[in-house]
Parts: sequence; C-alpha cells; structure tokens
Amino acid sequence: MANSLEEGTMVGMQAQREVDTLRDFAVATATAAAALVREERARIENADGLGAHTTTKSSAVDPVTEVDQASEAFIVSAIRETFPGDGILGEEGTDFPSTTGVTWVIDPIDGTVNFLYGARDYAVSIGAFSAGHLVAGAVVNVAQGIVYAAAAGHGATVRHLGQEPRELRCNRVYDPALALVATGFSYDARRRRQQGAVLAELLPQVRDIRRVGAAALDLCRVAEGSVDAYFEHGINAWDFAAGAVIAAEAGAVVHHPGLDKGAADGEIIWVAAPDLAPAFEQLLASIGALEPQRG
Repeated sequence: MANSLEEGTMVGMQAQREVDTLRDFAVATATAAAALVREERARIENADGLGAHTTTKSSAVDPVTEVDQASEAFIVSAIRETFPGDGILGEEGTDFPSTTGVTWVIDPIDGTVNFLYGARDYAVSIGAFSAGHLVAGAVVNVAQGIVYAAAAGHGATVRHLGQEPRELRCNRVYDPALALVATGFSYDARRRRQQGAVLAELLPQVRDIRRVGAAALDLCRVAEGSVDAYFEHGINAWDFAAGAVIAAEAGAVVHHPGLDKGAADGEIIWVAAPDLAPAFEQLLASIGALEPQRG
C-alpha cells in the first residue's frame, strides 16, 4: 500500500507551518463554505430547482452542480488570499502548484447525489498536505452542521451545533464478525459489478454494511465510532484527504493510495479501528479486495 497513517505517526513532525494553524484555517473556511452551500441550495430550490443547475462528469450518474463550483471558487479564493503560495487541488478542476510545500486538497461538496436528493449526508472537505504527509483537515456535514477537525499530533474533534468540541476515539472491537463496515460504490457500472462481488463475499463475515454516499463522512464515522471500518476502491485524493487525518488522529489505522492516484487507478482505501485493523486487513486480502479494481 502506497501510504499508511497510524496513531502517533506524525506526532512531532515539523511542517512548514504549524499544523494547528492549518487545521484552524480549514475549519473556518469549510464552515463558511458550508454556509454558502446551504444558502445557494435554498436559493436555487426556490427559483427553478437544482436540476436546472446540474450537469454530469464521468458518467450520467456523476453529477456536478453550480453549487459545487461556487463552493470550490469560494474556498480557492480564501486560500489564495491567505496563503498565496500554497498549492491547491480541487475536485472541480482547480490545480495550482505549491511554492511553499503546503498543498490544500478540497472537495467542495462530497456527496453531491445526496445533496441533489435532499439526503442529509453531504460535506465540505478541506485537507492540508505538507512535507509528504496529510497533516490537517476539516470536514463539515453541511445539512447537520457537524464539524470534524484534526491536526497531526493534536488529536481529532467533533463539534455539534450548540455544543463544545469533544475528542474523537475509535471503537474497541477486535473481531470482523462484530464490525459495522462502511463502503461506497463507483459511478462506473463495470467497477460497480466488481464492488458488488467483493461485497457479497464480505457481507457474511461482518456485522453489517453501511452505505452513506460520502467518503469524507465515512472516514469521520470511523473516527467517532458510528462505524468500525471503511473501505472503497477508486476514490480521489479530495475524497479522503481531510477525513484520513481525522480518522488517524482518532486512532484508526488508515491505508490510502496516495495523492497521485485517482479514481481510474481503482486502488483501495481502507480504514479500521486499531484493534480491528490486523484482522480486517486479512479479511480484505482473503476476498481479493486489496487488489485494484480498474473496471
């Protein structure tokens, strides 16, 4: 596996900027972008509806809305104004090289299908990459107003509306048969068939499966203990950058394919509570899930 994050791996690492500063900026910017997303969604729904402002990308079931684009433009503007030399990698096409050693990896709306359908699980995700590591991030559940955040060596927190932040820790579970596992599926029909076959092998060997439709939130759910593990093939760096830091700082073992790999490579990301991770990795290997799925 190209990259691995484990509890304590990045403690004491010297980034070019303090990691808590990066985290705090990510939190403030993602929170403001989430407010923009809510406002724009309400405005468009009250006008001519979201459908009139939606196109597709990789397939007919892979949507992008004007709100995705507005959210990315807002985040990019905030980064360029505050940290003008930093790199930016965004889902909707933003790609600026870094002159500072810091790159921001942003998903303006993770879970766009949920956003379109009014399901309350979509998020703004902003992660920071420095000195070869993912070092800070924030994920904001837009509809529910839940803010997840982490910085390397500083732990992970969640803040619900009207409440103080609390520390996140993964569940204590050892046996995959007792593990609640989250996953997701590709927009590509051929890869979906492969994912379905893997899932059919996995399902009898775990407690149950959850599919929420937003990878960033799946990672945060491992961190908060509302699921025990998560795996998915063929996601992009912006899908996992912030959530990977949050999960790792909550104690999870995190394996991801690296920022240079994309959906077409079909590689797996898997994340598990620390006591579960060895057995979960063995289970994934036994059903061939650690191999790339390229459709």
